Amino acid sequence: MQALVRRARAPAFPAEIALVLSNRPDAPGLAFAKANGIACAAVDHKIYAGREEFERSMQALLELHRIEIICLAGFMRLLTPWFIAQWQGRMLNVHPALLPAYRGLDTHERALADGVKIHGCTTHFVVPAMDEGPIIAQAAVAVLDDDTPESLAARVLEQEHIIYPASLERLAAGMLRVDGNRVFSNDCAAAPASLRNPPA
Repeated sequence: MQALVRRARAPAFPAEIALVLSNRPDAPGLAFAKANGIACAAVDHKIYAGREEFERSMQALLELHRIEIICLAGFMRLLTPWFIAQWQGRMLNVHPALLPAYRGLDTHERALADGVKIHGCTTHFVVPAMDEGPIIAQAAVAVLDDDTPESLAARVLEQEHIIYPASLERLAAGMLRVDGNRVFSNDCAAAPASLRNPPA
């Protein structure tokens, strides 16, 4: 999330980070947002009777702030098909593996256990199935003989901080086109002037 905020400060960036929204009231990202003059809010999932009530409260806040794109950043709850449908083609995620390999958690540990030589990260559009959806960008890193999950994660994170803001920039500028499960570049697209984007 902080990488997105830093990149979006560039004068020519085609999106504004308009809201930081978390399901955890103690999330460090909220304090960062407040310190940087960005609107922030918490919708604590624990106080709701079910996922639908929780997500409808999130949706109301997103509409209130006139949000047009969502970037998931450390948001570890599965979202319902209803919520995802509201944001089809407008919700991004970054995953610490080269999808479709290593969906889910503990990606670095699993990659090392399998002895792979190349690992990395992926940005993709969010669909109801976990860690699926059309792939926007990927970055690979070599797996070193002395890597630990922590050292491998640190190098992958460096690449996440590059490809995630770049993916948001391309989407916000209207440069992405989805056909089936593939993402293509639109070279002649223009950036919508009013586009606003939150990392959620």
